[in-house]
Amino acid sequence: MTDDPAVEAVFWDIGGVILDADSVRAAHRAFVDELVTDHSTSHTTETALERWRETVGEYFRERDGTEFRPARDAYQLAVDEILGEPVDPDRWQPAFRATLETHARTNPGAVEAIDRLADAPIHLGVISDVDDAEGKRLLQTFGVREQFDSVTTSEEVGRTKPDPAMFETALEKGDVDAERAVMIGDRYDHDVAGSAELGMTTVAYGAEEGPAVDYRVEDLRKIPSLFGFED
Repeated sequence: MTDDPAVEAVFWDIGGVILDADSVRAAHRAFVDELVTDHSTSHTTETALERWRETVGEYFRERDGTEFRPARDAYQLAVDEILGEPVDPDRWQPAFRATLETHARTNPGAVEAIDRLADAPIHLGVISDVDDAEGKRLLQTFGVREQFDSVTTSEEVGRTKPDPAMFETALEKGDVDAERAVMIGDRYDHDVAGSAELGMTTVAYGAEEGPAVDYRVEDLRKIPSLFGFED
């Protein structure tokens, strides 16, 4: 970070930073296995999981940096593809949510770092490409929803990262200049380079190396001390 004034806001991504990505993959596998077991389909769990990953992955790649499209629509496409027919959301969404909440885990040190930053005299926020309700539900599940002063999601903004509107909306909520704000992300182009374009300080957690990275951490618990927020 440069010698600019003290940090006044810290923003977190959810998926891959607060939320452990491996736990999401485990949840998806468990859901697909349940889908194959409970419904008539020619797929095995493995072939259904491959179809799930292809369908969902293509959907998310196509929406990067563009107009928001709900993740729930990607999952609907994948369910329809696996079962070979249009399926009413009420037949699969409750099970999907329950499975995700059962398997979802935070990355080590995430909750501890969030709790410490929540006690600091700063604005603590989220900037994430999740569906609004799903993102807030995950934060509630992890017991950190109330620690955040703001939650900015792609569904709310109508765009996905690295579109500047995502970061600008969050900065407006925090009433803070980009130069006094920090973004913690796990994807270089979306979180790190995207926020750096506006002048935010960047913390890479699992993101690729690149010129936009100001700090790199492997332990999220180190983040508060990076900016002088000690116990």
